[in-house]
Amino acid sequence: MTDFARNDVLPPPLKVPGGEENLKALLASEWLLTNGIGTYASSSAAGCNTRRYHGLLVAATQPPVGRVMTLSTVMETLTIDGETYELATNEFEGAFAPCGAALLREFRNDVAATFVYRVGDAEFTKEVLLAENANAVAVRYTLRGASGTLRVRPFAALRDFHHLRLVSQPSRMTFETLDGGIGVADRSRPLPMLCLLAGRAEWRAEPQWWYGFRYRADMARGQDGYEDLYTPGSFTWEIGDGEPRQLNAALEAPTPVDFDDALARRGNRLATLAATAPADDEVTGRLAVASDAFVVRRHFPDGAASTSILAGYHWFADWGRDTFIALPGLLLTMRRFEQARSVFRTFARHVSEGMVPNRFDDYSSAAHYNSMDASLWFILAAERYMAAARKAGPDEARTAQKFWRSVLEPAAESILRAYQEGTRFGIHADADGLVCGGDYNTQLTWMDAKLGKEVMTPRHGKPVEVNALWYCAHRILAERCDEADKARHYADAAGRIGPAFVEAFWDEGFGWLADCVTDGRRDMSLRPNQLFAASLPYSPLSDGQRQAVLAVVREKLLTPRGLRTLSPEDPRYRRRYGISWESRDRAYHQGTVWAWLAGAYVEASLRAGGGSKLAVAQAKEYLDGFGEHLTEAGNGTVSEIFDGDAPHAPHGCIAQAWSVAELLRARELVAEASQ
Repeated sequence: MTDFARNDVLPPPLKVPGGEENLKALLASEWLLTNGIGTYASSSAAGCNTRRYHGLLVAATQPPVGRVMTLSTVMETLTIDGETYELATNEFEGAFAPCGAALLREFRNDVAATFVYRVGDAEFTKEVLLAENANAVAVRYTLRGASGTLRVRPFAALRDFHHLRLVSQPSRMTFETLDGGIGVADRSRPLPMLCLLAGRAEWRAEPQWWYGFRYRADMARGQDGYEDLYTPGSFTWEIGDGEPRQLNAALEAPTPVDFDDALARRGNRLATLAATAPADDEVTGRLAVASDAFVVRRHFPDGAASTSILAGYHWFADWGRDTFIALPGLLLTMRRFEQARSVFRTFARHVSEGMVPNRFDDYSSAAHYNSMDASLWFILAAERYMAAARKAGPDEARTAQKFWRSVLEPAAESILRAYQEGTRFGIHADADGLVCGGDYNTQLTWMDAKLGKEVMTPRHGKPVEVNALWYCAHRILAERCDEADKARHYADAAGRIGPAFVEAFWDEGFGWLADCVTDGRRDMSLRPNQLFAASLPYSPLSDGQRQAVLAVVREKLLTPRGLRTLSPEDPRYRRRYGISWESRDRAYHQGTVWAWLAGAYVEASLRAGGGSKLAVAQAKEYLDGFGEHLTEAGNGTVSEIFDGDAPHAPHGCIAQAWSVAELLRARELVAEASQ
């Protein structure tokens, strides 16, 4: 296990040579642990919570959603030979109290999140690890080079993870004694009990409210950033040299965690992922390990369960569009075919009027349908599944062919039929064969920011990437359908859609594609959406047009962290993501860089380069540049978005599924082109 933790597929240790002078960097680096059901633990490398979503146990009460912040943090006090060391770090207004980061010498985002402190001449280690598939976490402490007394004070939030706990709000926070520990509950809310077990520790009841924990990351996002937390008391152990002590926390029922067993299980899973990575290099290995965080089990109220993909941490659930953009990178490149089939089954079962759910409700699991493109991404993901299964060997190819006939083809046909005839939001095939839909009040594409009633990036009508996917979907069905009449029908439709696409979107004067066509008017905003017409496996464009699209995207939109959503030459371009809610929404797709678009860029580059050694080398060099980011924000993973202007500071989710997925898929494309 120790060897795996240091074999370069996990982030390198963060050395802390000074202490407080390095605090800012430690606070900016965040770690994340997940366990396959939506439950997570996360904080900063300083051990200080900097946002409302940070906590040692954020439990999924309706996996993978219904998430509740239960155990927010713990404060450790270690006494050795009369000398007392405060090891926790918490920020309050104007001060850190205490500031244990001054004693921190190393943080490791290993199999467990690991903090190593120097206490006098001794070393003190704190490890955090989630139990697999359970709402439980363990915190293990080990002192080496001395013996002493360790006191641990837990702080409970017991709230929806989107909200903040304030003492001014109605509550009845209480605790009760359990065998080997205590239970903490808010009797005013219908939430399960937080159960804390501490083995041989001495329990001292001392219920208190601590006021004004400050969350700097929330405040930097223009949100409220102060919280009050309840602590029922403290556990105290005598801790000998090399003798571990462990605090367990779980929801509903006391759950002891076998730390070594959980460590071995997680380590083996991550080692398997690293070994399955689509390329044999450090960055790809780290992305492969990062991919595991997003793959979860979804439980429906009727008892059904399936694999799903969380869109991002800390606050997103499983979204249809994100799922099918991310599925090829997260599951197919990692040869997780059975889980891919499970995802397809779930969404195929919920196709309604030709629409794949854009999301399932965080609380009721009800399906929501408000996406124009999610259904078409489903068809593209299905094609990529078939191609990946064929490469995996004859057995997997046979399984995939049966799955295509029983699940994928019927779903794909129902989607194309409904879009042709008309479905929700006015989505339908126009007279020219192109698909259109929505109005000025809707946001049906991935550029979906809306502030109140104002759509930030209006794209109703005929969006360019939706119609590139529409054309591609018909070509896929034409190739995949066994029945000759069906195949001919889709081929004929593609034959009409292709020329109509070029007629509607290509502008010879500009030398690029319109972003959207609304009531016959072209929106010539220079955006990355046109790139999909050059990157998808079937394109309506000529080679020259594809080259032109790639060239203008490379010149105006490409950054080291992905593609800008709008050209810097456009007067609406936003250089920075912003602080207030309004400024963030206005910048979200008006220049902000998205990492997931790097996948389409690399794919288009390789297609345009014809697999030449130069094109492959350039694509690999570009992707290698993301290695630096893997220790920049979410330690070991890839952020959702970045500022449009250099130095392209990361923002949004610290771990985004399609960011990790598309970089993995792109690295597989490069590896295959190199052979």
